Amino acid sequence: MTAPPKRVVVTGAGGGIGAALARRFAADGARVVVNDLNAEAAHAVAGEIGGIAVPGDAAREEDVQRLIDTAWTELGGIDLFCSNAGVLSAGDETTPDEQWQRDFGVNVMSHVYVTRALLPRWLDTGEPKRLLLTVSAAGLLTLLGSATYSVTKHAALAYAEWLRATYAHRGLIVQALCPQGVRTDMLTRGDEGGSGAASLLAEGALDPSAVADVVAGALAGTGFLILPHPEVEGYYRLRADDPDRWLGGMNKLQRGFETK
Repeated sequence: MTAPPKRVVVTGAGGGIGAALARRFAADGARVVVNDLNAEAAHAVAGEIGGIAVPGDAAREEDVQRLIDTAWTELGGIDLFCSNAGVLSAGDETTPDEQWQRDFGVNVMSHVYVTRALLPRWLDTGEPKRLLLTVSAAGLLTLLGSATYSVTKHAALAYAEWLRATYAHRGLIVQALCPQGVRTDMLTRGDEGGSGAASLLAEGALDPSAVADVVAGALAGTGFLILPHPEVEGYYRLRADDPDRWLGGMNKLQRGFETK
């Protein structure tokens, strides 16, 4: 068992999973820096938990560097960084390039910017440091109705895997949070563009606070995948064991959405 982190940064913490993580860590005694593109939301959550608001865009390297510099100064270091910011856009192969670039920036490059700024401070310090990437079950599986989300979340998972494989022996603990349906504003967007994915996920959707509870428990260990929905493990195994069967099942779901 490890002690709860005392110095925490959470991006995308103005609402949803990020806000729930910030609240949970603060309740457990941590000092928390709250980051969000929405400055008003960041200040509201920080004010609620006695944290520090540092608004900014997680997809801009300058903003991420400023966030980490500020957090390091205010907290005297960082024990846990939750790279949680994410964006979901409905669409397919016709999605405009600008949307692909925006989604890739938030869902992938934000994690890269965090590690560029943090790893020189973290590696080989003699004390393990922890990086939590919010990936989504879509990174393990897929999300019908959103090509950009599915692709960028797979890329985020791949980056998390690479970090874990490359730096574990140098004191970096990387964990990937992969929830399925969570009751946030993002959930309903899965039904845009002719897909009923959000309706399907809503049945077993968790409250963000329940996801935060699972994360808090997982921080006692070092397991790579954090799966608030246990059934995702079974889907992931099926996908690996029999990809044709799994893809056939997903296509059947897609056809069902299109006939409604």
